[in-house]
Amino acid sequence: MSDRIFGLLMLALAVAYGWGAQQFPVPFGEAEAVGPETFPILLSVLLGFCSLYMMLRPDPDNGWPVGRTLTEMVVVLIVLLAYTAILEELGFVISTTLAVGILCWRMGARLKSAFLVAFLGGVVVYLLFNFVLELPLPAGLLEVV
Repeated sequence: MSDRIFGLLMLALAVAYGWGAQQFPVPFGEAEAVGPETFPILLSVLLGFCSLYMMLRPDPDNGWPVGRTLTEMVVVLIVLLAYTAILEELGFVISTTLAVGILCWRMGARLKSAFLVAFLGGVVVYLLFNFVLELPLPAGLLEVV
C-alpha cells in the first residue's frame, strides 16, 4: 500500500513540476525548440511514468527504512534542500560541488575524490549549459563583474 501512496504523491509532484515548467517565459518573445522548460518537462514526464508504474506494480514486500538507512535518507533530503537554498547565492559550480561532494562521500567515496569529481562535474555541466546549450546557470560568487 505504501508504494501506491508514494506513487500517487510522486504523480502529483510530476504534474505540478510539469505545469510549473510550462509557465516559464518564452525567451525573446519567440518559441524555441529547446528552451528553459525542456529539461524540467522531460523530468516531469519521466517522473510521471515511474510513479504510474509504482502505483500499478507495487513491491509486495516493501518496508519503510529504519536505523542507518533512514538517517542517510534524511541526510540526502537535508543536502538537497540546502542545495536549492544556496544555488542562487553561491552559484551552480560551488553549490553543486558541495552537494554532490557530500552525497558521494556519504555513499562511501573518499573525501578528496568525492569533492574533486563533484567539482569537475559541476564545471563541465556549467560550461555545457551556459555555452553549448545557451541555458544560463547562476554563477553566484564566481560571476565576473
